[in-house]
Amino acid sequence: MDPVLIGTIVFFIVILVVILLSLTARVIKPWERGIYVFLGTFRGILDPGFHIVWPFAQIYRIDMRTQTWDVPKQEVITKDNSPTGVDAVIYIKVVDAKKAFFEVQDYRLATINLARTTLRSVIGNMNLDEILYNRERINAHLRDILDEATDKWGVKVEAVEIKEVDPSQKVKQAMEEQTAAERQRRAAILKADGVKRSSILEAEGKKRAQVLEAEGKRQASILEAEGMRLATILKAQGEAQRYRIISLGSATLNSRALSVLSLDTLTKMADGQATKIIFPFEISKLIQGTAKYLGMPLEEGSAGEDVDYEKIEKIVGKPEDILGPIPSYSEIEESTKPEKIIETEEEVKKVDISKEEEKELFKS
Repeated sequence: MDPVLIGTIVFFIVILVVILLSLTARVIKPWERGIYVFLGTFRGILDPGFHIVWPFAQIYRIDMRTQTWDVPKQEVITKDNSPTGVDAVIYIKVVDAKKAFFEVQDYRLATINLARTTLRSVIGNMNLDEILYNRERINAHLRDILDEATDKWGVKVEAVEIKEVDPSQKVKQAMEEQTAAERQRRAAILKADGVKRSSILEAEGKKRAQVLEAEGKRQASILEAEGMRLATILKAQGEAQRYRIISLGSATLNSRALSVLSLDTLTKMADGQATKIIFPFEISKLIQGTAKYLGMPLEEGSAGEDVDYEKIEKIVGKPEDILGPIPSYSEIEESTKPEKIIETEEEVKKVDISKEEEKELFKS
C-alpha cells in the first residue's frame, strides 16, 4: 500500500481516539460532585477523580463548598410603621448534589428569593428598636426558617447575617434627637450625683475637723489645768517648807543676829529705785518684841550656843514635821534635767533627805 495512504489512516485513527477520549474521560475536582446523565437517564454521582463515561454523556458539576451570596437590599415597613432598608448575607452549602440538581431548577436563585421574602416577613413583624438591638435573634430565626425550607433541595443554610439596617432620614433624625436627650439626661443625673457626693464628703470633712479641733482643745485644757494644779501644789509646798525652815532657824537667833538681819533688810530696802522709804516706828522695839516672842534672851552671845534643842522641838515641833521632805542636792540636780518631769503630787511627796543632812541643817 501507499505509505502516504497508510500515514493518513493512522492520523485519522489517532484523531478519532483523541476525540473518543475527550468524550469519555471526565475529571471531577475535589470540591465538586458530578451528575452523570446518559441518553436522558440518571446514571449516578461521580466522586472527585478520573472517570470514563459513555461518549456523549452529560456531566453536570455541583460545587459542594460553602457559598456566600448577598441578599439585595429590601425596603421593609416595620411593625411600628417605620420604613427601613435591610440587606443580608447568607451562607449555604449543598449537602445532596442529586436533590440540588433534580428538585429545583436553580438552587442559588431559589435560595436568594426565599431569603428576600423571609427577610421581609420577619422584619415586618418587629419594631424598629427590636431590629436594631436583636440582630442575633433575627439571624438565628432567619437561618432556621431558610434551612427548613431548603432542606428538600439538598441545601443547608449555615448562617444568615443582617449587614445593614437603614431607617429613613426622618426616623434617623428622631433617633438622634432621642439619643441626645437620653445622654443629656444621664449627664444631668451624673452631675447631680457628683454634687451630692461632693457635698456629703465636704460636710463629713468639716464635721471630723470640728470634732478633732474640739478634742484637741479639750485635751489642751485638761493638760493646762493639770499643769497649773501641779505648779500650784509645788509652789505651795515650797513656800510651806520655806516658812518651816525660817521658823526653825529663827528659834536659835539672839539679839545680835536679829540686829544684823534687820540691818540687812534695811540695806535691801534702801537699794531700790524708790525716792521715799518709810521705816516702821521704833524698829528696835519691834526687834526686841520679836525676840521675846520667840522665847530667846536678849543677851549677847554666839548663835547656836547653849541651845536647848529638846525645848525647841516641844515648842516648834520635830524637824521632819517642820521641814517636810526636803530633796538632797543630787535629787534636785536630777530633777532639773529636761527629761525629768514630776507629774503627780505623789511623786513630789517621795522626795526626802537623809537623817545626817537633816541634823546638819538643823544645827546650822
